[in-house]
Amino acid sequence: MAIDISKLVIATGNPKKLKEFERLLAPLGIEVFAQSAFNVPEAPEPHCTFVENALAKARNAARHTGLPSLADDSGICVHALGGNPGVNSAYYAGQHKSDADNNAKLIVDLRGVTDRSAHYTAVLALVLTENDPEPIIAEGRWYGEIIDAPRGIGGFGYDAYFLDVELGMTGAEMPLDQKGARSHRGQALAKLLAEMQQRFGAPNASRS
Repeated sequence: MAIDISKLVIATGNPKKLKEFERLLAPLGIEVFAQSAFNVPEAPEPHCTFVENALAKARNAARHTGLPSLADDSGICVHALGGNPGVNSAYYAGQHKSDADNNAKLIVDLRGVTDRSAHYTAVLALVLTENDPEPIIAEGRWYGEIIDAPRGIGGFGYDAYFLDVELGMTGAEMPLDQKGARSHRGQALAKLLAEMQQRFGAPNASRS
């Protein structure tokens, strides 16, 4: 029997991330809801891996809503910093969660460092219920390097400082469609949708 995954709760409190999911999922006929619409409290993220945090957030949203839930845990991993900020990307400069402060700290930490290579990682976790024993997990990585001066006005997080070397553009300079195809989140979502189709049939891509 087909499982209805046409409605998903997105386990995030980040409005820009929610809009990105809306844009990426709308062509597939998947309607997304912010967990805040159900007054879902934010889940603790105490884990040291993206996958554990993503699962914790997805299960938390499913528990409070009774609906299939999709969570993302993502961050930027700078090779010269041993993979930091990593899972702490949103709070790199402190618990107040400021993109400007996080970027400023990153640039200071990389002062005098020659190796600027970095990658974004995104892990998506989809659960049908809180205790789903077979969550769908998908990971994407977007490789590039950190630059000292911001470029572009789009995106969020570290996008203005993250240069896609192959294209010569930062994440904040890319058109949304192009970013969606290349980004860590876009890659992870493509894998997630392929697995959804394999397991129980995804919504018809012709619906909008």
